[in-house]
Amino acid sequence: MGATVVEAILLGTAQDAGVPQAGCDCSNCSRARRDPAQRRFTACLGLVDREAGQSWLVDATPDFREQQHILHQFAADCALAGILLTHAHIGHYPGLLHIGHEAMNAHRLPVYASERMAEFLRGNAPWSQLVEYENIELRSLTSGVESVLSPNLSVVPVSVPHRQEFSDTFAFVARGAQRRLFYCPDIDDWELWEHDLQDFAIGMDVVFVDATFYNANELPQRDMDRIGHPLVMDTAERLMGLDCQVRLVHLNHTSPLFTPGPERELLREYGIEVGRRGEHWVLG
Repeated sequence: MGATVVEAILLGTAQDAGVPQAGCDCSNCSRARRDPAQRRFTACLGLVDREAGQSWLVDATPDFREQQHILHQFAADCALAGILLTHAHIGHYPGLLHIGHEAMNAHRLPVYASERMAEFLRGNAPWSQLVEYENIELRSLTSGVESVLSPNLSVVPVSVPHRQEFSDTFAFVARGAQRRLFYCPDIDDWELWEHDLQDFAIGMDVVFVDATFYNANELPQRDMDRIGHPLVMDTAERLMGLDCQVRLVHLNHTSPLFTPGPERELLREYGIEVGRRGEHWVLG
């Protein structure tokens, strides 16, 4: 067998606001303030092609600085070659500011996004300055159309139903020479998707899925109908019995899954685990 070329690394597992979340004193957030080891970065995936000497981030989160550093430590010889964006909610693109004039001052770093997401960035400050100063180069993606990132790695964006205040939403299938993964940190409801989740996941080697809420009572002060995410056990039922690794990501700061307990044990019976920052997988 040849040397490992393409890998994926999980760089964050929390919902957009991370853990601890500002203004929250729930048990998870309080624990994370006392113990930095309990802090959780916003959901993010890294992709690496060691032969090409390149790496990519899926989403530019509020934790961009730390996540880019972890990716660099994981593959020190692989320069950041681009960022793929899922959508325009606060956990998924604000890290782009670190690429700009006041920070990294990158030159034409490719940013892959849907056409609507690209137009959002072009048309709204401060993101438009990144385009004007040529810190980023926007590259439009089309759902279902493969985009080759390197000779050993390609991605296919997949449209998913999710609140579209500013942009539409993509999940991604990443393919190396030997294995495939599916990364879907946000979706409103699996029933609203044009695909059947289990059928879509067949043939994948690793599946990362939205686990924002374990139950519908996690935010009693909020109207959950306006937030919209599938509950974890609904997702687990749909993925039960699949011959692949399933990792839950995008957990809200209120989730009981951040700590060991009966909820995690139940999921293990379904063959499902909570994602851990630093986990990595070989794709080819």
